[in-house]
Amino acid sequence: MCPVVRNRNRTHVRSATSRRAVPDRALRADAADNRERILQCARRLLVEDAGVGLNVIAKTAGVGQGTLYRHFPNRTALVMEVYRADVEHLGAVARELLRAADTDAPSALRRWFDEVADYARVKHGVLAALSVETGQQLTGQHIGVLSEAVDLLLEAGRQQGVFRRDVGSPEVLLLLGFLSRVEEAGVGDRVERTLDLIVDGLRAREDRVGGRPSGQPE
Repeated sequence: MCPVVRNRNRTHVRSATSRRAVPDRALRADAADNRERILQCARRLLVEDAGVGLNVIAKTAGVGQGTLYRHFPNRTALVMEVYRADVEHLGAVARELLRAADTDAPSALRRWFDEVADYARVKHGVLAALSVETGQQLTGQHIGVLSEAVDLLLEAGRQQGVFRRDVGSPEVLLLLGFLSRVEEAGVGDRVERTLDLIVDGLRAREDRVGGRPSGQPE
């Protein structure tokens, strides 16, 4: 069963009277735990098999199918929520990395790339579980979160004088597109090196006329 943080105040309820005495917030906490467990299991199982059934997800999560359907009315809704939650996580991670006082911009970007690499494995399973049209709509709806995260990290580097100014989120996201084909191409052992090269390519270089960084206007 997929692990999830449980409510430590949860108690067994034996009688109708005691059931009514359970605080609403405890019930809401249990529901939140179940929802998170379902998402965690779905995320893991979709990586292994894009065609995994809801009954398998419910069983792995340790909940009944009725509980699963109360949170997610159909398979598409569940798969789309896995995608949305992961994209929102990437946006939050970018902001957290920038708040860390001991993290320089290149290191923050590189660590964020590691998160993206993990997300790409899930994304591959998620999109394979959806129709092409739905998958395209889903990607289009959330691309802004990823673009904003990249722009925040790049701007931090520019402020530190370490990132070039002629590259933005469209180019970086295009470069990261290779992650969606890693499994098929059998080049998983080259991911770390490739991500290092992308960060290195984003660094400002003393170049040509007047010692200006490459791409910086006169």
